Order: sequence, then structure tokens, then C-alpha cells
Amino acid sequence: MRVGFIGLGSQGAPMARRIVDAGYETTLWARRPAALVPFADTPARRAASPADLAAASDLVCVCVVDEADVEEVLTGAHGVLAGLRRGGVVAVHSTVHPDTCRRLADHARTHGVTLVDAPVSGGGPAAAEGRLVVMAGGEPGTVAYCRPVFATYADPVVHMGPLGTGQLAKLLNNVLFTANLATAADTLALGRNLAIDPAALARVLAHGSAAGFALDRVAAAGGTLDRFAAQAGPLLRKDVRLLTDVTGAAGAEPDIVLTAAGAALALMNGRRPSAEDPPPDESQPHKIGRRI
Repeated sequence: MRVGFIGLGSQGAPMARRIVDAGYETTLWARRPAALVPFADTPARRAASPADLAAASDLVCVCVVDEADVEEVLTGAHGVLAGLRRGGVVAVHSTVHPDTCRRLADHARTHGVTLVDAPVSGGGPAAAEGRLVVMAGGEPGTVAYCRPVFATYADPVVHMGPLGTGQLAKLLNNVLFTANLATAADTLALGRNLAIDPAALARVLAHGSAAGFALDRVAAAGGTLDRFAAQAGPLLRKDVRLLTDVTGAAGAEPDIVLTAAGAALALMNGRRPSAEDPPPDESQPHKIGRRI
């Protein structure tokens, strides 16, 4: 199988490297030439455009930041769908709205191409070690076709169900993580107010039944969510907003998890959360800003 990879960021680059190291004939494309420099010592080929990359691929993996980027690299004048052969497959590793994947899949189908949604979680270090988790949505046969490539950088690879369910799983994962950030930060703050050293408390909690990834990240950031405002904050805000949209459209009524996630976003904005806080709206100005 020939594999194309687009999106050589902090997580995508080690994913692509794992594919190359596994022996797959791999083609890469990046807007920034600097992103290709780490692959100079590999047999990976470089494409002039997403369409050129697709023409040399059977499976194209897309791991760019947001929906606008996904749309551009797939449907632009020199996008993937302009070059991928009939019968080819696109795997969207980016975290986007499930409806976006369904719409793009309909568009791809007119080109004879199948699309699966396959968002990932774990970060760059996990990708480099082959232990990301892939949450895949799509036809079972197509997911099975992609699985050997996914397995180069992920364990486990879980087929969640029909197209879009991978994105739903990723959004739920990220919203729960965001909610856990709020409870971890608030617990450490409460300890401080009770005259307990936050660093000592974090060390104890990390070895007790309260241990968890969010607690580790908050403790490493000094016990508050201030650092998340400039780093993970924009993406977490986006994902909370997306899940809010999805649950509203589905008539679901989440309570605790979205409330806690909203509290985390409020803390990142430097204020105490309020029960009157509206659902997060990325279109409104806020202190967090947007990652480029």
C-alpha cells in the first residue's frame, strides 16, 4: 500500500515517521518546507501539492489543525480529491465536527473515494512510541484496510462504528479531559486555601485513587490552568464547542461533564466559573486566542 501523509506537526510528524519506518512507500506534503527537513534522511517522497501526493497514494492520512484546513487540503483546486485514484481512501485524523466528515465523505464518494474519520489521542510522544489511540468511524472493510497503517503509530485502534462515531468519541474524550482539568485545578487550589502545599498534595494524589492524566498535567503546570490558556486552551475550547453543538442537535442533555468543562475554560480565561456561564462560543472574543 502507498501512503500519503499531510500534517507534519508535533503529533503528525512522528506518526508519519512511524509509517516510513514500517516500510510503507510514503509521500509527504507540507505548506512549510521546514516541516519536511526531519525526513531528509528517509526514503519518503515529497509532493508539490496535495493532489500530487494523492496521485502517488492509495491511502491519504490527513492530520491538520482544524476544519478549514481539512476542507482545503481535500477539496481545493489542487487538493487530495483532485488526484486520488478511484478506490482510494482518505483517513481524517484531525478532530472536526462529525457532520463535516459526513459531508466530505459524500463529496469524496463522487470521486470514487472512501473517507473514514480516525481522530487520535495521546500526543507526540505517544505517536513516536506507537501507542496513540485511534478512534475510527466508517465502513468495517475500509477501517480494516487502513488498520495496518494505523497500527504503526497506534495501539489500540478501535472501530467505533459508522462514519462520524470516531469524531464523537474524540470529542467526548477531550471534553472529559477538560472537565478533569477543572476538578484537578480546583482541588489543588482548595488544598492551598487549607494551608496544604500544592506540590506535596499533587504528589500524594498522583499515588492515590485520585490519580489521573489531567491531574498530572495540572501539577506539571504549577497547579493552575494558566499555562493551558496559551497551549491546549484553543483546541479544548473548540472541542467543547463542537460537542455542545452535537448534543444540542441530538437533543441530548449532558449536565455534569459540560458544566465542568466550561469551568475549566473559565479558569483558563482567568476568572472563576459561574453557573450562568453560556456554552463556549469560539466565535466570540476571549483571552485564549487561537493557535496557528
